[in-house]
Amino acid sequence: MSKKTKYQHLIIYFLAFLINIGSANSQEFAYDKVFFENSIMYGSYYFTSVKYSGKSWIKQTRSKLPVSDKYAFTVGNSLELEYSSSDEGNWSAIVLYDDIRGIDFFNPATHLSFWIHIGIVKDLNSLPKIALLITEEEISKEIHLKKYITSNNRNWQRVLIPLTDFYNEISSSNITGVKYSQSGVTISTNQLFIDQIELVNISNNRSVEQNPELTSTKGYQSHVDIKWKPLVDKNIRYIKIYRSIKDDNNYQAVGIQSPWIPGFTDFIGDNKSTEFSYRITFLDDNYKETSFSNIMSAKTKIMTDEDFLDMIQESNFRYYWEGAEVNSGLALENIPGRNSMIALGASGFGIMAIITGVERDYISKDEAIDRFLKIIQFLKEADRFHGVYPHFLDGETGKIVPFFGLKDNGGDLVETSFLMQGLLTARQYFDGKNIREAEIRNAITEIWNNVEWDWHKRFPNSDFLYWHWSPDQEWIINHKLIGWNETLITYFLAIASPTHSVPASMYYSGWASQLDEAIDYRSNWGNTTQGSKYINGNNYFGIELPVGVSNGGPLFFTHYSFLGLNPHEMTDKYVNYFENNKKIAQINQRYCIENPKNYIGYGEDCWGLTASDGPYDYSANEPKYEKDVGKMTPTGALASFPYTPEASMKALKNYYLNYGDFLYGYYGFRDAFSLTDNWCSPLFMGLNQAPITVMIENYRTGLLWNLFMQNENVQTGLKKLNFANHYLKENE
Repeated sequence: MSKKTKYQHLIIYFLAFLINIGSANSQEFAYDKVFFENSIMYGSYYFTSVKYSGKSWIKQTRSKLPVSDKYAFTVGNSLELEYSSSDEGNWSAIVLYDDIRGIDFFNPATHLSFWIHIGIVKDLNSLPKIALLITEEEISKEIHLKKYITSNNRNWQRVLIPLTDFYNEISSSNITGVKYSQSGVTISTNQLFIDQIELVNISNNRSVEQNPELTSTKGYQSHVDIKWKPLVDKNIRYIKIYRSIKDDNNYQAVGIQSPWIPGFTDFIGDNKSTEFSYRITFLDDNYKETSFSNIMSAKTKIMTDEDFLDMIQESNFRYYWEGAEVNSGLALENIPGRNSMIALGASGFGIMAIITGVERDYISKDEAIDRFLKIIQFLKEADRFHGVYPHFLDGETGKIVPFFGLKDNGGDLVETSFLMQGLLTARQYFDGKNIREAEIRNAITEIWNNVEWDWHKRFPNSDFLYWHWSPDQEWIINHKLIGWNETLITYFLAIASPTHSVPASMYYSGWASQLDEAIDYRSNWGNTTQGSKYINGNNYFGIELPVGVSNGGPLFFTHYSFLGLNPHEMTDKYVNYFENNKKIAQINQRYCIENPKNYIGYGEDCWGLTASDGPYDYSANEPKYEKDVGKMTPTGALASFPYTPEASMKALKNYYLNYGDFLYGYYGFRDAFSLTDNWCSPLFMGLNQAPITVMIENYRTGLLWNLFMQNENVQTGLKKLNFANHYLKENE
């Protein structure tokens, strides 16, 4: 290719990329940039940084600002600034922006806004200075807070500072933090409470027209779920929830909810069959409150083990039912996050969660049929590349969203395999003779048959499947699929395909390969030679592991490929995968019991290291010293119910009863938490919510395993693989 041709090629690609991004951006929800709303955790706020020197002082916990639940403007808690200032010292406190995955489109802002409650301030000159952080090195002009305070009374008052007071010209999207620092000398210790720190546009004076209306309340052992009529008014900033003990009529505000979640979980603690009443209001951008809604009541109750399973299955199911992308009916990457970016792998998992929802009477089968007709229509028209879907699609347009960068603009074979696992399960489930179910089956068959698994061999005699293909950059990512990881289902479905299959021998040349490059690959990512030849055989915490790199890796390796593919029936020349997965889960728990890094909380009822959101990065954590950063992911233990039912139940009860006040929400458990760092993810994650619902159902009834394994192509894939097993054994 000539230099000129390459240049033209890149120009065309870049324009296409801009078109794709533009189409996605035009549909995306734009957030206000909020630095502090409420701290999920008690004690201190993780995304703060506090310093003091000399004779000055500021109250802090491990260099973090304290959180106060005594005072709050928007209900919940606030940040406490308690300090003394000396001319022989200094102090500062920075509130950093939590860069939440997928929240990357922001409303243009004109002002920094926060609410302040003055506890003890005798001299307004001793109020702090304020500045904005652009990067770690770049900071704006410092401004004295006194200029923007009207009085030192103890009522909540709003502080509005024009951004132009900090900079002549600044983009709100570039601001990474708000800094409070020492100004004048204090006569005595000052105390302030600060809440709802955000960037706003003060020209937004739109009022809420919709009237709030509750539609249901349901009590559990330690919480009540509250749901309201769907929101149609885009001017609603928050839903404010009020609670009283029934017939007391003394309603207290207990929380706020953002409008992208259609309900609220009021975690009360163990109340032993107490009845509560609820009502709600709506808040607009200026926190003006509407009138109250109707009143509804619910009673808490003591729950059995079966009740706990019902509860967690239903709450996680909601993510894919109530939290789905509106146009396509498919799963979002995470909530909160981009509101129209569909994750194809998570959608495959969510399809199986919806089927579970029908069988558990969360929804009717007719409702599910309506949803699946929407799903298949969208999938038939959406972007595909040789029948292979990308990782992300825009829910409004069906166009690819290259969320992971310029190279990620084509087919993703692994995400497609997760989607196909769900679709093939649905094809078996919707077996009615009516026209609607037949339409679902026929569409799924067409989508399944069009996937060109063999295209992803790249070369005619390839030993491996390749993860990605781009229409303009082809195999630029050049990632070969080599196990042990989450991609077993990819090889299995490629072998099972009736139209574009690959030889069953690729299971051993690719997935379970013992070629030198496969050995090097495993050694590099596992940082060990244990399991580098796929087979392992070493003992970990008294358990011999037949297959797996190191001591098994993150637990999602035992979940994603086995939501539909029954590990009881999956046996290769090395091992049965139910037994292997069970050992990996047991190793994971035993590591957490030993807890070599002494993290807070780890134990027999707090275990399950796997991939999840983190304080700053998404990461895959494992039960090994160098891969353990102290964050725990509920889906790790809970999606392992088929392998470790007693240990998983201990984790479920611990997470709910002891940590539920911060960890449990409307869509189930939040993605991850760290007691050591006093951090909890604000996210519910598409890849992690469904495996809990699906694998618990497989533990209880085998529903999804039975459906998937009934598929005739799946049965053909098993026969092909079994033939390869016998052939290899006979010729060794």
